[in-house]
Amino acid sequence: MKLIFIYGEAAAGKLTVARHLAGLTGLPLFHNHLVVDAVGAVFPFGSESFIRLREQFWMEVFRAAAAEDRSLIFTFAPEPTVDASFADRVRARVEAGGGEVIFIALTVGAEEQMRRIDNASRAEFGKLRSPELLAELKEAFAASMAAMPPAALTLDTGTLSPEEAADRIAALLS
Repeated sequence: MKLIFIYGEAAAGKLTVARHLAGLTGLPLFHNHLVVDAVGAVFPFGSESFIRLREQFWMEVFRAAAAEDRSLIFTFAPEPTVDASFADRVRARVEAGGGEVIFIALTVGAEEQMRRIDNASRAEFGKLRSPELLAELKEAFAASMAAMPPAALTLDTGTLSPEEAADRIAALLS
């Protein structure tokens, strides 16, 4: 089982690249906002119940996928409401089930990130769309990104198309 763990800041193109990668590989896509939106329908973002249930759901999916030898793609935006040890604990859980986690980092320059942040497509899953809030949270996001494990591959989505980025990830997997 392989968990393709794609991470990056808001508007780095994680979901777009992951959708292309899923099309190339046939792997299921378990993106961050599936759980964020489900739990957020009942509990406010950042509340104790939200944080606890979000992580339980993520971790249980990873445990079950490893137990059933089901590879998948996961997208993740490191941010302050997620414990800094989360990615390491995901790796431990998957490896305990005989799987492997492949970390892929997506980056984007600040100017391109600001251009993308209020894109209408980001409304589909209630993603951050405020340039002002992004600017306010930038330092906290940077600290969360710094806590991530080293990536097997780092891609700048400001210079690569989503298709090119997905092709590079698929090449790494083969």
